[in-house]
Amino acid sequence: MFENLQEKLESALKRFRGQSTISEENIDEAMREIRRALLEADVNLHVANKFVEDVKKKAVGTEVKGKLMPEQLIVKIVRDELVEILGSKKSDLLFSSHPPTVVLVAGLQGSGKTTFCAKLAKSLRKKGRQPLLVAGDVYRPAAIEQLKQLGKSINMPVFASDEKKPVKIAKDALSYAKKFARDVLIVDTAGRLTIDEDMMKELEDISAEINPNETLFVCDAMIGQDAVTTAKAFNERLTLTGVVLTKLDGDTRGGAALSVMSVVGKPIKFVGTGEKVDALEPFHPERIASRILGMGDILTLVEKAEQQLDEQQAKNLEQKIRKNEFTYDDFLDQLKAIRKMGSIKDLLGMLPGMDKAMRNVNIDDNAFSKVEAIILSMTKFERSHPKKINGSRRKRIAVGSGTTVQDVNRLIKQFEDMTKMMKNISRGGKSRFLKNFGLPQNFGM
Repeated sequence: MFENLQEKLESALKRFRGQSTISEENIDEAMREIRRALLEADVNLHVANKFVEDVKKKAVGTEVKGKLMPEQLIVKIVRDELVEILGSKKSDLLFSSHPPTVVLVAGLQGSGKTTFCAKLAKSLRKKGRQPLLVAGDVYRPAAIEQLKQLGKSINMPVFASDEKKPVKIAKDALSYAKKFARDVLIVDTAGRLTIDEDMMKELEDISAEINPNETLFVCDAMIGQDAVTTAKAFNERLTLTGVVLTKLDGDTRGGAALSVMSVVGKPIKFVGTGEKVDALEPFHPERIASRILGMGDILTLVEKAEQQLDEQQAKNLEQKIRKNEFTYDDFLDQLKAIRKMGSIKDLLGMLPGMDKAMRNVNIDDNAFSKVEAIILSMTKFERSHPKKINGSRRKRIAVGSGTTVQDVNRLIKQFEDMTKMMKNISRGGKSRFLKNFGLPQNFGM
């Protein structure tokens, strides 16, 4: 995410290393480089120019106090300005005081609208809501079936009808939601390859009929500045309440995320970070700004972990570690939880400084499959008694998992190291843990 932009900004800000002050001369050089980086990332020209002017205005003449270095000060100013253009603060969904809350989802064809509807429904259900998905795209072949399949995969009801008029479908769905106490109505609408008058008129009619609390525009972050232009056109006709950026995990330059708030005047509410139904995150401007500058995003990482491990599980795990009862079955459970959190490279990128360290490192998520195969090839006794796995057992495990004895030995060594490390943490050996923290050698790389 934002790798190219991060690299260019990093290069520009290096100019202040070793400098004693922020002067007109060194700020001009850096700002020219930052402006070029923003434009290459497909940021809107007006937004890029204003960003550079605002940073320069705040930086020049600012007194560098105490032990603070000019490089640290300029990074803070740049981060603050990034937060500002990204929207200043997280923007939550607005829920109606008289359910159901109606969410109208619009966008061009191929932007990921239908998948986003399912992601949003699953996310809301985790928070205690009772959503109802509405299949309102009667034009795209198999659009209704796609939403039905997505709904089935997450055990979510889908309102679908043989009716050919989307306005009538939305109206009937609203009545159905009220009757069966579904407190959030998520209406998927038809997309087009381009903006056209018929499409806009239909969306206006649906909006007028169901009076949505939220009108979200879903756009593909990979198309850069065009996504912002399209969002602006939709906003002029629909009065959007927020924007959703999809495919932010792809080869995106970041221009859409950095431009949409300033150009459209509407906050980014969610970002799609993958194809799985779990791959949806609330948009936090300050966290994204930190990630762009290579500062990591610990809060999002913690939230992802909390979703996969509840408090009681954590307590049970801690007790096992304290009593030296941590087994390969527990290890396997932790691996499965980590895999559900997303790509390993993305997770590591949320650690401060790791984005840069992992930039040219290839991490194979399938490496976990080999680890799982080795553990599943162990007997129940072996998984519960790691120290009993001798040479002959290792050879049998390697054959059973389709790996080598060296692979098995490596996993056993990593398991032992990890067990020791976790034991140190549970005993309060935090400083030793931080000092020795690192990825197991060659693991998944």
